[in-house]
Formats: sequence, structure tokens, C-alpha cells
Amino acid sequence: MTIDGQAEAFLEMLAAERGAAANTLAAYAADLEDFLSFLRARGVQASGAAAGDVSAYLRGLYETGLSARTQARRLSSLRQFFLFLLREGRRADNPMAEFVTPRLPKALPKYLSESEVNALFAAARALPGLPGLKAVAGLEILYATGLRVSELLALPAAALTTDAQMLLVKGKGGKERMVPLSDPAKLAAASLRAAVAEMKPAPRYLFPGRDPREAMTRQGFALLLKQVALQAGLDPARLSPHVLRHSFASHLLAHGADLRSLQKLLGHADIATTEIYTHVLAARLQKLVQELHPLAGG
Repeated sequence: MTIDGQAEAFLEMLAAERGAAANTLAAYAADLEDFLSFLRARGVQASGAAAGDVSAYLRGLYETGLSARTQARRLSSLRQFFLFLLREGRRADNPMAEFVTPRLPKALPKYLSESEVNALFAAARALPGLPGLKAVAGLEILYATGLRVSELLALPAAALTTDAQMLLVKGKGGKERMVPLSDPAKLAAASLRAAVAEMKPAPRYLFPGRDPREAMTRQGFALLLKQVALQAGLDPARLSPHVLRHSFASHLLAHGADLRSLQKLLGHADIATTEIYTHVLAARLQKLVQELHPLAGG
């Protein structure tokens, strides 16, 4: 991937000032490289790109059949990039000023039913050896806390070793939050920790990878979940760490949690992000009216 100096400076700013995660930086880098390649073919540099160049690029995205969501993400990346150039004095204008980000329909989060989650736990407990212990501990912690998979895999080897009922988690942008712990999650973590204690060198993470000095990769954990899904009789395509996070949130709301509390548990900076789960609230309120309203029985 070839990134010019201006794009590199932008990515460094995202990492240093906003604490952007590695996956976020990679996505921005890919978006910018696609745009800069387009400009190079036109003999134009980012510092000299005009609104017409941006318009031609966006038109090309539409004509190649990219999804509306991908087009909107590319537009957002360019908007932030050119704002950075403007603020840094590398441009005197912003060619993105006239472009409006299209409003996308909010996609409903994919989540499992409570019975499907129970089936996953049963399948994980039936897996032998270290993979089974990792699967049980991962499911217990993710479903009990709503952690992101990056947060789960970053847990140190000593995590969940005390009698504390809360876990301090460092999330996106280095922001810290407290999440409650369940006894089954702590027991599963203890079993996993005992199993990896004999590794040499001593593991640094609760979920060690093939090299005990490194954490298990996201890809490795996702593949383990696919294996559990197959054992549970579920479509592996329906299961991912993020689906478990959505399940945690959806099931909490279905049992009476409020959006503000859920926002804190999930580590969302904006309540609007948490509002994707209002479909659960709507269903719960409808059921409440049907059951309790004096005229509901007709």
C-alpha cells in the first residue's frame, strides 16, 4: 500500500490524538489509498484536488456497484482527511464542503435468541482440551459483559482473579469503563488460567495465542466460535464476537434494562449508537401494553 506524506500525517494524527485502533487506521488507510490512486491516475495530488475530482471519484464508486454503506464510509474518510489538511494549513480550501453524507437506514443488530445462546454454552462445554476452555471462558465473559472482542483478547493473565464484582476495561480511544462480572465468568476464567499456567514462557494474556507471549488473534477466536456454532447446530455465519455483544445488549433490554445503563456497559460515547437496540424496547413496550392495558383484552 502506497500512502503519501499527507495521508501518513493524517493517520498519525488519528493514532496520537484520537487513539484510533489498528483496525480503524487500516480502514482509513485503505480508503485514502483508493482515493489517492484515483487522483494519481488523473495527475492530481491531494493538496490540489478540486470538488470536481471528488465528484468524479464518488461517481466511480457508485458505478462500480459499491454498497451505499461503503460509499458513505469513503465519503466520511475523505471529509475528515480534507478537514485535517485545511486545519494544518496544507490547503486553503475544503473540496468536500459541498458534499452531503447520505442518510443510511439503520441496520438492525444481528443477535441470537436466549435458547441459542444456551445451546452455544452447552456445545462449548463439550469441546475437549484448551479450545473448549477458551470457548467457555470467551462465551461466559462476552455474554456477561458485552465486551468487544479486542477488549476480551487484551485481558491480562491476572484478569478476574480477585473477588471484585466489577472489571475495569480500557476500550476505544483508551477510555476506561467498569463492567459487572458474573460468577460463571470468573469460574471459567479461573479454569482457563489454570490450564495455560504450565505454558512456557508464562502467558501475558488470559487468552494466549500459539506464542504464549502474544494474545490470541481475533481471527483465531472467531474460528473457535464457528466451531462451537457447528457443534450447537447453528449456522456459523450467524455467530461472531460482535453478535454476542449484540445478544448481550438485546437480552438485557428485553429483561428491563434502560438505554442509559446499556450505553455505559457497552462503552458507547453517544447514546445514539445505543439506540440501534430500540427495536427490542419497542417489542417489549408492545407486549407490556397487550398484557396490562385495560382494553387490551378487547
